[in-house]
Amino acid sequence: MNANKTFYDFAIIGAGIAGASIASELGGDASALLLEAESQPGYHATGRSAAFWTETYGGPQIQPLTTASRQFLQNPHESFSERSFLTRRGAINIGHDNQAQLAEKFMADFNGSGVRLERWGATEIARHISHLKSGWKQAVFEPDCFDIDVAGLHQAYLADARRKGVMLLCNARVDSIVRQDGMWELQVGDSQYYARKLVNAAGAWADYIAELAGLPPLGIKPLRRTMVQLETDPPAKIDGALIVALDGSFYFKPETGGSYWLSPHDEIPSAAVDAAPEELDVAIAIDRFQSVKDVEVKKVSRKWAGLRSFAPDRLPVYGFDPRDENFFWFAGQGGFGIQTAPAAARLTRSILLDQSRDEMVNTLDAALYHPRRFR
Repeated sequence: MNANKTFYDFAIIGAGIAGASIASELGGDASALLLEAESQPGYHATGRSAAFWTETYGGPQIQPLTTASRQFLQNPHESFSERSFLTRRGAINIGHDNQAQLAEKFMADFNGSGVRLERWGATEIARHISHLKSGWKQAVFEPDCFDIDVAGLHQAYLADARRKGVMLLCNARVDSIVRQDGMWELQVGDSQYYARKLVNAAGAWADYIAELAGLPPLGIKPLRRTMVQLETDPPAKIDGALIVALDGSFYFKPETGGSYWLSPHDEIPSAAVDAAPEELDVAIAIDRFQSVKDVEVKKVSRKWAGLRSFAPDRLPVYGFDPRDENFFWFAGQGGFGIQTAPAAARLTRSILLDQSRDEMVNTLDAALYHPRRFR
């Protein structure tokens, strides 16, 4: 091989929360290159998150990853961060008076998991949700729901990776990927980069990266999610809980300044693009919010959209591609990629470096998330 070329143990494509977290885990033990197509990391899904952590989000098979990540997020090592990334919020999962079966199923899905849940009726709901309209009489309360400092976590991962010698390149869109002489050659503009192993952390572009590398896609599909920020009369109370529909039709939470963040929990199929909100989806979000809260909407102060990428079975994909042991999938993390980032990255580190698992992830079922399930 040409001695003038720079070779890395790992090239990681995508510097959102997925790429940043695995770069942090690999740095110091291996040489790593982190490539980001945009001018700044986290421009797409990571920077547009609703920013909450709840163990039930994503379902029972995601919950172990979320639970395993809590300690890292709540009490990070002082070398990683001097403060916690979590602030307690609480979540109330609500349903209409005829949706008792949804509440009971919600409780049953997490029975024996260790997740703390409380079954509420109309009295408790009315006590904890102000300006509540009639008809909402079923609920499951999650005391262990937190807001996540997403920007702080992402920046901490990037800073940790940088301290450990990881090279981050922005405006570095990968144009071609070729496997030759036991290495991956990545063409980025006029430059070439070389790595023994490739980590696909490209989010909505994960299948595209696989195809560039000559591998079949897994069917990871981007779905658009709309978020809206409202000003209301009366304004929101900042200490209010996250409110989630048991039927999956909305969620909203109060924010600093008396506003609400809300979403119609939409999943609109999309190409891998810089997503923008549609006016119809914004209107649907507001209508569903007003079905719960008897308040006046004074202003839409902000609206945005992001892409959530799911594999066909809606579980994340962590593992080497069955057709190429040098191509690693770290993708398909839907809307739970931030709250599961510590455990997902730690589990991936153990696989990539062929190391034993530590206490954080030693009970996780890695086979559940392996890409071989699609072959």
